[in-house]
Amino acid sequence: MFDFLEGYDLLAAFWVTVQLTLYSAIGSLVWGTVLAAMRVSPVPLMRGFGTAYVNIVRNIPLTVVIVFTSLGLFQTLGVTLGAKDFTTINFRLAVLGLTAYTSSFVCEALRSGINTVPVGQTEAARAIGLNFPQVLRLIVLPQAFRSVVGPLASVLIALTKNTTVAAAIGVAEAAALMRVMIENEAQLILISVIFAFGFICLTLPTGLFLGWVSKKVSVRR
Repeated sequence: MFDFLEGYDLLAAFWVTVQLTLYSAIGSLVWGTVLAAMRVSPVPLMRGFGTAYVNIVRNIPLTVVIVFTSLGLFQTLGVTLGAKDFTTINFRLAVLGLTAYTSSFVCEALRSGINTVPVGQTEAARAIGLNFPQVLRLIVLPQAFRSVVGPLASVLIALTKNTTVAAAIGVAEAAALMRVMIENEAQLILISVIFAFGFICLTLPTGLFLGWVSKKVSVRR
């Protein structure tokens, strides 16, 4: 039944998907945290930039963002992100696009967590002489992260599924291999089931684990 799988490296394709998810998740968490800090900043310029970035980027289709990284950054401006070969360039551009897009959702999830921190705590921190970055780093963000593990898990799961868009610029992840197999083989339903099961194996354990973590670290009010 599965003889048609010979010649196709499923594990390698899903490994690329895992790498896309991992690198993009790290980048999105870092950039999303910076954006969240900007959105609650007392500096109007930073607050305006954070608000504009989130409202613009999250309303652009991800496919447009990914294609722009290839056509706009690479082919037009010659941006290679330090890579030499075409495969690595496309991979890094896909990570950049996924990071730029997903960080807007991380920002909003984290901002909702920041809003759950009692105002009295920040006022008390300022009263003892802490400045805004110190209040954010020592008081607000630790509690905010603990309260949004669940929403961030949903963002991570969505990111895992969104990596399929990277096939649009030639990244050899799972969706790209699925398209090749559908074009070359007659087992359409079986191929679809195999890849659907593969993504379930990636997303379901992640959701269950982070759901457990959310219950363990949630802030008691």
